[in-house]
Amino acid sequence: MADIAFLLLIFYLVSTTMNVDSGLQRMLPPYIDPSEKQQTNKVNKRNTLLVFVDAHDRLMVQSKLAQVEELNSIVKEFILNPQNRDDMPEKAVEKIDLIGEYPVGKGLVSLQNDRATSYDMYMRVQNELVRAFNELRDELSADKFMGKKFEELGDAEKKAIQKAIPLRISEAEPRDMTGGKK
Repeated sequence: MADIAFLLLIFYLVSTTMNVDSGLQRMLPPYIDPSEKQQTNKVNKRNTLLVFVDAHDRLMVQSKLAQVEELNSIVKEFILNPQNRDDMPEKAVEKIDLIGEYPVGKGLVSLQNDRATSYDMYMRVQNELVRAFNELRDELSADKFMGKKFEELGDAEKKAIQKAIPLRISEAEPRDMTGGKK
């Protein structure tokens, strides 16, 4: 009886698949030695879109209340800056292989949240930010590479699109505005 139980246990261990947790795909900044002198990179204020989620799951974009559903269009307009407005990010025309000269924006989305922000709201905001960049890349891919989506492109084409629309999302250290109370 013990042998049969052992064989069944081995069978279930071998045949069972484990779900792999998925997380956010973010490139972490390189390690900075605290003993070395730090060089700060100044970012022009107009090049930064400030996104904050408070302890009550309220979304603020550039210090104005917004809905999560609006975030996608706000980010897309900010990154593209279609009217070259002075309150939107600067652009620099760069020569990109396979695309040619393209106005690359210097926009950066800075995300900060309160420590008491719910995980669900945090993930919804993250998803909207990434979705905005992905949609912009899909639109440019379709325009430059015969209607193909970004994921359908080859490596060289993907690198060109990534250079034209870089994924610039910065996550600031969470704040504790409520003392941990919601």
